[in-house]
Amino acid sequence: MTDTHCHLDFMEPEETQAAIEASRDFKAILTIGTNPVRNRKALALAEAHPHIWAAVGLHPTEAGLLSPELEADLHHLAQHPRVRAIGETGLDFYWTPETRQAQYQALDFQHRLAQTLGLPLIFHVRSKEGGQAETEIADWLQLNKPAKFVLHAFGGHPKLLEVGLLLGAYFGFAGPLTYKKNAALREAAREIPLNRLLIETDAPFLPPEPHRGKRNHPALARLTLAKLAEILGMEFEAMEKITDHNAQVCFGF
Repeated sequence: MTDTHCHLDFMEPEETQAAIEASRDFKAILTIGTNPVRNRKALALAEAHPHIWAAVGLHPTEAGLLSPELEADLHHLAQHPRVRAIGETGLDFYWTPETRQAQYQALDFQHRLAQTLGLPLIFHVRSKEGGQAETEIADWLQLNKPAKFVLHAFGGHPKLLEVGLLLGAYFGFAGPLTYKKNAALREAAREIPLNRLLIETDAPFLPPEPHRGKRNHPALARLTLAKLAEILGMEFEAMEKITDHNAQVCFGF
């Protein structure tokens, strides 16, 4: 089992330790940095636990922090042997749409960094309504064509699905895949090649059913995996083997 996207540093220390203990049998966990302080926390966790790896980046809601100093810092951290991806980056028009220009600047820098270092780029894409961020990221992807990238917590947006399939994206599925109202997302999952499917939690956020309203943790990735296996008419163990292999190929765990 692999959790390709979580935020262990967003948990209380005791909660983090319990989450790590509950996922000791996982092949790998990727904990994601979002700003200079959290990047170092993610990296410290990766250094302390052999099955935990880190991604470093600047979340779009933190894009205003971008500076030459931060760019140099990210470039330095990204070369650590426990770092396996850049991000999460992208566009967030849900919380901070007014920082659109800064978000693009942060995205462009992280794309260049990922290309330079040969690391996958992890995308966060969120809109209030209408899918503006998804549409703009689809356009950006068609223009920039990153070599390897992940659409984190993929929500099923049709244009982003189309472009992602065209460019060979990895699609990360989290708890929303299990939500009753998300039939369209489950239909989208059926269109994605088996070798492009990833399982994630986004813990402590986006818990799967029946844990909605509670804190998420990596071990609950099993519930999302079970739903994906059900959607595709596969056995749990076969789906687990496929998604573990995809994670290894994508991130080099």
